Amino acid sequence: MEMDNDTRISEFLLLGLSEDPKLQPFLFGLFLSMYLITVFGKLLLILAVSSDSHLHTPMYFFLANLSFVDICFTSTTVPKMLWNIQTQSKLITYEGCITQIYFFLLFSSSDDFFLSVMAYDRFVAMCHPLHYTVIINPWLCGLLVLVSWIMSVLNSLLQSLMVLQLSFCTEVEISHFFCEPNQMIQLACSDNFLNDMVMYFLIVLLGGGPLAGILYSYSKIVSSIHRMSSAQGKYKAFSACASHLSVVSLFFCTSLGVYLSSAATQSSHASAVASVMYTVVTPMLNPFIYSLRNRDIKRALKRITGVPVM
Repeated sequence: MEMDNDTRISEFLLLGLSEDPKLQPFLFGLFLSMYLITVFGKLLLILAVSSDSHLHTPMYFFLANLSFVDICFTSTTVPKMLWNIQTQSKLITYEGCITQIYFFLLFSSSDDFFLSVMAYDRFVAMCHPLHYTVIINPWLCGLLVLVSWIMSVLNSLLQSLMVLQLSFCTEVEISHFFCEPNQMIQLACSDNFLNDMVMYFLIVLLGGGPLAGILYSYSKIVSSIHRMSSAQGKYKAFSACASHLSVVSLFFCTSLGVYLSSAATQSSHASAVASVMYTVVTPMLNPFIYSLRNRDIKRALKRITGVPVM
């Protein structure tokens, strides 16, 4: 790769999930299908929430925001991978890599915060139902969304600027399908100790913090469900809780696992495969898990499409 005067290279090579030429058409079709399902499914969900007055509630407001974030999150990585497969090119420019890191960190952090905000919303709804409309008012909803975006912007800006301070000399191959921040830091030929410390500190703070809030909220929800007298009510509440927790577990366990395990293993390929779960699969499944068992969403989707939703 070409180098400029300060030893920074101008391009990187994204090795992707597999270098086997026979697998490329399959990977292209698979990820294109998942990407289209994600984008169209979430756009339909956002349209349903915005067009149906019955869905103008805090829960669906947060769900629409999460859907928008998931579209942006997936669009940060998948289109570039599809382009590289289609053109049989692995190149990404230095500027493109930094831009991808910035938006990846921005939308992954936003995902963390919105999942925790939705857990808090359900906690208030189930544990303090009489005070729900007073606590979760429009002003608080707007504030929670604004704070989530501000925290995400500050996190992505800080980490992206720190990556900009690194120098990359001869090692230009990234064993991933996008410019994954941790692998970028490890490729640097300059001292990356501070970057590592800041990255892991922010993972614990901005990943572990929201996760702790989610677990606390759902522990209180489960305790509240146990006090219900109706067996049918318990079943419905437990079913909804399990659906939400499955999304949270899938996203947090895979994303935190990828970063924390990287400190103890050098398996970049395994890390790339695991990253597919929280960058592609989880955003695709979110609208199904959160919405398709909801009668209000089904009614709104049927009104828009004219097709009954199972």
